[in-house]
Order: sequence, then structure tokens, then C-alpha cells
Amino acid sequence: RIPAGSPPPAPNPVAAIPLRRFGRRFALALGLGVAGVLLLAYAVAGLLLLGTGLWGTNIPFVWGFDLINYVWWIGIANAASLFAAILVLRRHGLRTAVNRFAEAAALAAVAAAALYPILHLGRPWLFHWVLPYPATFEVWPQFRSTLVWDLWGILSHVVVTSLFWYTGLIPDLATMRDRAALRGRMLAARLYGLAALGWRGSVVHWARHQAAYRLVAALVLPMLVSAQTIVALEFASTLVPDWHQGRVPLHVVVTGLPAGLGVVLVLAILLRGTLGLQHLIDDADMRLLGQLTAAAALASLWLYGDELLAAWLEEDATRQASAARILGPYAPLWWGGVALTAVLPQLLWSARVRRSAAAGILIGLGAAAGVWLDRFALVAGGLLHDHLPRVGPAYAPSGQEWTLLLGTVGVFATALLLFARTLPVVSMFETRHEEDRSEGA
Repeated sequence: RIPAGSPPPAPNPVAAIPLRRFGRRFALALGLGVAGVLLLAYAVAGLLLLGTGLWGTNIPFVWGFDLINYVWWIGIANAASLFAAILVLRRHGLRTAVNRFAEAAALAAVAAAALYPILHLGRPWLFHWVLPYPATFEVWPQFRSTLVWDLWGILSHVVVTSLFWYTGLIPDLATMRDRAALRGRMLAARLYGLAALGWRGSVVHWARHQAAYRLVAALVLPMLVSAQTIVALEFASTLVPDWHQGRVPLHVVVTGLPAGLGVVLVLAILLRGTLGLQHLIDDADMRLLGQLTAAAALASLWLYGDELLAAWLEEDATRQASAARILGPYAPLWWGGVALTAVLPQLLWSARVRRSAAAGILIGLGAAAGVWLDRFALVAGGLLHDHLPRVGPAYAPSGQEWTLLLGTVGVFATALLLFARTLPVVSMFETRHEEDRSEGA
């Protein structure tokens, strides 16, 4: 309640952001994102018309950008979702600043990753063959196929991540509904009201919302472990010696954390600077986010050391395969991944580096790029040394594969830009809780 005679409270800038006019910089960024989506459409059209022969894959490099980029996007989505879920379950104050756009980044990354299992089928219009539907000719899915694993892994990821993101949005959607109605924007008010599911902010609504939010956050944790483990088991199902190790699932999970946290760090810096959210994403939040990214990089550095030790202790075939990946033609990619993923983020322990927006963006993007290099070395470098004699040149991605990668980046960027344009980028109900708690203290 507002005491008599006191001035009315200032409007919440988070709620005002989606209802205001955005400038030319947003139009330019959205134009670049849409251009990326058009590149994706061009790459998919070429694939449907001419087939996967457009890609640079060949024996023994039967996997290329299709699996590399799939594992990379899944790692970003997993790290962002894991980070947001842990903050919700622990009720940490950092969730107020970063949870909303971290969940949005996870959902956009899942959407980008979901394209690859379908596209690398060769005949993607028959993707429904992996579904366990009643078939007249009893052509059932082969449940030992990694394509079926991909289906259930991606499907569970999309469902749980969407529920996690949407459940947290419901109270804020009701606020956007009310603000749009006050401004006379009735179409926007109806759309926000439809998405808010009749939210009125009653005690019963809040109790059910908080219980559902924590329940979905708890579901995120086993889902992430299972989804990333499914990806790692795809490697173990082959005959490649270097992939038959129990450390591969842990390696994929842990080394993906710097990529996801790096993307969240970049988004925090950009939203903080462009939308004027310094009072909501403050210096303490940025300090903690930078230190978490550096700590995840330290864990990745430990995993890289464990990989070298395991390769030295393994049998001859595995040792030779690991040596071919670390010291062979793809060695620069592996060492570049180590430098960008595990070493570069250590600069974030420095307060001077954390205060620099440009440095934070470069380190965050560098960590994501380093994980991509690691996935390239893992896939292409692993296939470099197998049980079959190698014929032909080493794997090199074609222009069509690069176009497909840029297209998924465009999908990711466009989804986040539209999210920032239409929905609150910071949780308003969490912000109000933090303000009430600080006033009570």
C-alpha cells in the first residue's frame, strides 16, 4: 500500500520495454538475424533437393557438422537450463537478474539443435519413421538406433525447457496484460491475457505457481543429464576406439558449461547496456556470473587433464586414437578448444576484466567458440583413427555446411531478439520479491 501523500511509484522499466518503440540498432540486429534464417532456408532447400552429398562427409568421416553442431547447441542449452534451474531451486538472488533470459537462451538453443537430427537423416520428410506409431506393415522403429535416442532426448528437452520458461513467465504476462489494457492496446492485452491463463495474483495462484515452478526446475536436472548422456552414448555405439570410454558423458556435460555460461554472460552484458538495466543486473550480479563462468572453465581444465591421463593409461588402440586427435591434423582445434574454453575465462577472476563490457563479450563468445572447436576435434578427430583404412582427404566442411551453421545462429539470434521485443527480459515478480525482502530487512 502507498501511504497517503506520498508520490506514486515509478513505472517498472522492465514492463515498459516490450511496449515501447525500439530503435535502428534493434532493426539492424533483427535484420541480420532474419538474414541468417533465410540462409537456413537456402541450406535446407539445397539439402532436400540434392541430398547430403552437398556436405563434406565421406568414409570414414560419416559424421561432420551435423553432429558437431548438434552436440554444441545441446551443450549450450543444457548449461543455460542447469544454471537457471539451480538458481531457482536454491532461491539464489542471482535468479532475479539472469534467469529469464538464461531460460530463453536455452529454449532457443534447443530449437537450433533440434534441426540437425532431422536434417542428417538424408530424407528428413520421413522423420516420423522413428516415432512408435501403429504401422500397417509393422515397420517399427529400431530402438537400438541413435536416431530414436535423439528423438526422445530432444523431445524431452523441448518439453521440459519450454515448461520451465513458460511457468516462470505467467505472473509477468498478467502484468503485461494489465499495462497493455491501460494504454489502450487491446490486441496486445488479449494476447498477453490468453498466455497468462487467467492469472489474478491470488494467494492460491501464487502457491500453485511457486510449487509448479520448483517442480519443473527439479525436472530439468535429470533431463539434462539424460539428454547429454544420450548424445555421448551415440559415440559409444560406434567402433571408434577413442569413444569407448566412460568419461565421455562427463566430458560432454562439463565442457559444455563454459559455453552456456559464456552465452548467458554475453546476453547479460548486452541487455544491461542496451536496455538500461544496470539497477536490475547490477555489478554484484555481473561479478558472480563472471566468477561462475571462470569456475566452470576450471572444471573443464580438470577434465582435459583427465583426458590426457586416461589416454596414457588406456590400451594401445585407444592411446593411438587419442594421440591422433591431440597431435594429428586436428590438433590445433583440440588445443584451441582447451585455450578458449578452459584458459581464457580465467581472466574473469580479475575485477578489471569483469568491469569491461568488451572483454566480457569476447571471453563469453570465446568460451562458446572453444567448446565448438572441442566438439569438432572430438568428432572429426576421433574418426581420423579407427579400425578401417582411411581413403581420401581429411574432413573439411563444405560451404553448404557453413551456411547451415550460420542459419542456426540466425535462428538463435532472431528468437532472442523477438523475446526481448515482446516479453520481459528480467523476472518482474522475482524483482518485486527481492525489493520487499530488502525493505523488510
